[in-house]
Amino acid sequence: MNYRVVPVLMLAVSLAVASPARADVVTEWNEIADGIFAAAPPFKNRIMAMVQVAVHDALNSIDSRYETYTDVQSANRGASPGAAVAAAAYQVLLQTVPSQAAALGVIYNGKIAGLSCPASHPTCIAEGIAAGEAAAFAILSQRANDGSATPNLPYTLAPAPGVHQPTAPNFPAPQFAGWAHVTPFVINSSSQFRADPSEIFDLLGEVFTRDYNEVKRVGRSDAEATGNRTPDQSAIARFWPGGGANFNLVARIVVAGRGLDEWEHARLFALVNVALHDDSITVFDTKYTYNFWRPTTAIRAGATDGNPATDPDPNWLSYQLTPPYPDYTCGLTNNTGAALEVLRRYFGTDDIAYTLTAGGLTRSYSSLSQAEAEAVDARVFGGMHFRTGCVVGIRQGEKVGRFVIQHALKEVKGKGKDNH
Repeated sequence: MNYRVVPVLMLAVSLAVASPARADVVTEWNEIADGIFAAAPPFKNRIMAMVQVAVHDALNSIDSRYETYTDVQSANRGASPGAAVAAAAYQVLLQTVPSQAAALGVIYNGKIAGLSCPASHPTCIAEGIAAGEAAAFAILSQRANDGSATPNLPYTLAPAPGVHQPTAPNFPAPQFAGWAHVTPFVINSSSQFRADPSEIFDLLGEVFTRDYNEVKRVGRSDAEATGNRTPDQSAIARFWPGGGANFNLVARIVVAGRGLDEWEHARLFALVNVALHDDSITVFDTKYTYNFWRPTTAIRAGATDGNPATDPDPNWLSYQLTPPYPDYTCGLTNNTGAALEVLRRYFGTDDIAYTLTAGGLTRSYSSLSQAEAEAVDARVFGGMHFRTGCVVGIRQGEKVGRFVIQHALKEVKGKGKDNH
């Protein structure tokens, strides 16, 4: 994994200006974790899930409002929640992103130094740190041998019509076939929500023909210059892989000003990130079950598919770089469906508006379903995916998100506040 080093000063400035409203300790540490490292989505989803589960469990070991994920022991009711959250997040990040130890140490020490205890309970900070560390070590121990250490497997399928192959222009080896074997947090297995075979697999059929010609036209690298993709469609294609799919940021924006407390924030962030992690397992199980080719391979080899309505273009390149794994289903739209379904179920409505700036672009949505629809368009306009795999991906991700929120971190009767 190649982690991006974030200078401490840069991160501090980001925390000062990026949050849409005054954050509590849970949202602050979510933002710190979200910004302290960069990695491919499967890796980052796993680490963020561990961070947020540790934070959730640390708080609920002090005051049990929601079920904990691990078997962490109860802490003293007088322990500092701020110290518990900080220690939980810090210890998970320290163990999983050791390259950021120096920056994390400065941030953590500063946060702890800013806490205080009442005269009646002078040990509250030490007790909070102990609660946070216990929660962190509990989830770290549980995930120590979860299969994530071997994310890639040899890919040996020979070229053939419909079969995924390394993609232009750099032709990297296919990645993350092993992620289907990573242990889920909540879903029962990687295949529980595997997508069904699709009509698009029929290379002579109407669905493949339609999708092929659409992405060939709008997803080509120079499609905007030739009048086949509008400037706004190009912006959409850049926005989503450029930060628009940062669902921790989306969650922070959505919760701002809603009056939720630390326990509610911790539960929501844990559910979102667990859903993202389990969805990634589901995605790669589906991708490497069907091994369906990407548009760039299909369009360059259009003369081999037996379909007279799919004219080949041997020099075709996608507008956005095609990721190194099969097309069906789409990972970005899967993650979009999973995260936004958790938000939809948590707040009981799809009518959640948000505005997000990423990569120098700003997009606004009046509802979560509108954002999902644009995520589908983004992958087609970017040329990396056929539309069918993206549409199915949204529905697949929603199933994962729905299962996670229905089965994990439930309210302790009479103590939580599940009506928002």
